[in-house]
Amino acid sequence: MDIYLHNTYSGELEKFTPITPGEVGMYHCGPTVYGKSHIGHARPYVFADVLRRLFEYNQYNVTQVINITDVGHLTDDGDAGEDKVEKKAREAKLSAQDITSAYTEDFYQMLDALNILRAKISFPKATEHIVEQISMIQELERKGATYTTSDGVYFDTKTFVAYGTLGNIDLEHLQEGARIGVNEEKKNATDFALWKFSKPEEKRQQEWESPWGVGFPGWHIECSAMSQKYLGETFDIHTGGVDHIPVHHNNEIAQSETATGKTQANYWMHVNHVLVDGEKISKSLNNSLYLEDLEERNVSPLAYRYWLLTADYKTLLNFSWDAVLASKTAFEKLVIQLSRLPDGGTIHSGYKQQVQQALNDDASTAKAIAKVWEILKDTNVSAADKKATVFDIDQVLGLNLEAISFLAADIPAAAIPSHVAKLVSEREAARKAGNYTKADAFREMIREEGFDVLDTDAGSTIIPQ
Repeated sequence: MDIYLHNTYSGELEKFTPITPGEVGMYHCGPTVYGKSHIGHARPYVFADVLRRLFEYNQYNVTQVINITDVGHLTDDGDAGEDKVEKKAREAKLSAQDITSAYTEDFYQMLDALNILRAKISFPKATEHIVEQISMIQELERKGATYTTSDGVYFDTKTFVAYGTLGNIDLEHLQEGARIGVNEEKKNATDFALWKFSKPEEKRQQEWESPWGVGFPGWHIECSAMSQKYLGETFDIHTGGVDHIPVHHNNEIAQSETATGKTQANYWMHVNHVLVDGEKISKSLNNSLYLEDLEERNVSPLAYRYWLLTADYKTLLNFSWDAVLASKTAFEKLVIQLSRLPDGGTIHSGYKQQVQQALNDDASTAKAIAKVWEILKDTNVSAADKKATVFDIDQVLGLNLEAISFLAADIPAAAIPSHVAKLVSEREAARKAGNYTKADAFREMIREEGFDVLDTDAGSTIIPQ
C-alpha cells in the first residue's frame, strides 16, 4: 500500500518513493539541551515516533536520527547573542557538560514517558562531531561559498540560487530584525555563521581549534554534518517544527547541497506548535507546562499523547485544561473498554485496511483514532476481534494499549485489601472536591501498597502496579 506525505518543499501531498526499496532514513531536528523540555517540545517527537511506527507497519526498515544540540545555538537566530548552553552554565554556576547532561537526560525521560521508541533512535551530539563540521566548512570554503568576518566564518547565501525555496521565503522583503540579527559585516541579511570565533574577553567552556581560529560551530552546520554522516548525502525524510522552516532548514539545505552538489532530503515535513490558552509557550509569559504539571491533574503522558494524536500534525494545536481533560477521559474510557474484552481474536482485515489507508495518507492519526471508536461500536465485529484489531492499530499510535488495558482488567474485590479500597474511596472524594493535592497524596499511599488507579467518568478503577 502506497504512503503519501505532505512535502513542505513542494507544498504538495506526494507519493513516498524511498531511495532504497524497503528502507527509509529519517532525520529529526532535536533539542538544544539548556532547559527543561515542556509539553510543546513533545509534539514533534511524538510525530517522529508515529512516522517511524508507520513505516515499520508498512514493512520498512527504518534508520532514525535525532540530534542533540549541546553547543552553538545562540540566543539570537541571526548568529548574535550568547551561546544558550554557556549562558545557562554561567547563571547556574555549573559546567556546560553538567547542563547538557542534565537536560539531555530530561529529554530522554520525556521521550520514555511518551512511549517514544528511544532504543531505535540514534542521538548524535554536536560536540562529538566537531571534526565532521569543520570538514564540511572546509568543503564549502573550497567551493567559494564562505567569507570571514571579525566574528566568524559565514555562508554567502547569494552563492546558492535556490535559497529560500523551502516555505517560499520572500527574500526581497526579508529585513534584518527579530529573526535575522543586525551584523554590518554580513554581505547579505540571510548569510549565516558556519564557525564563530571565541571572543578574547570571555573564556568559553566549549571551544575548539580550527583552520580559522579558536571557536565553535554555528547552529546549522551540525545538522548538515551529522545527517550526512549517519544517513548519507541524500536521505529520505527530514522533519522539524514549523519554526525551523524560514531560517534553520533553509540554511541546512543551502550548506548541505552546496557541499555535496546533491539534494539533502527528498521529503521535508513540519509539525505545528502547541499553544497554551492561545499563546505561544515562552518564559516571558510564564506559561510553560511540563509533563509533571499534567500528571498533577492526573493526565498521564500517554493521555497527553492521545490528545496530540487527535489533531493533524500540521495544524496549530491549542492546549486548554478543558480540552486535555476531555481527551484524558476518552483515553481512559478506551483503556477500560479494551480491558473488558476477551483475548483470542483475530485482526479484522477490512478495518485494518481502512486504518492503514488513513495512516498512509500523511500520517492521519486523527482518522485512525476515529476508526478505533468505530470498531468498538461495530456490533458486527466480535469482542475478541475488536481487541485484536485495536491492538494492531496501536502499533502505529503508540499508546501502549495492550499493556495498560491488561493492567486495567478488573481485579476481584476480594483481592483488594480493605485499607487500599478505603484509600481509593477517599482519593475519589478529594478529586470530586477539586482538592488535587490531597488526591495526589492518597494516590502515593495507594502506590506504596502496590496498586494504582485509573480515573474514568464512572470513578476510579484500581489496577496492580
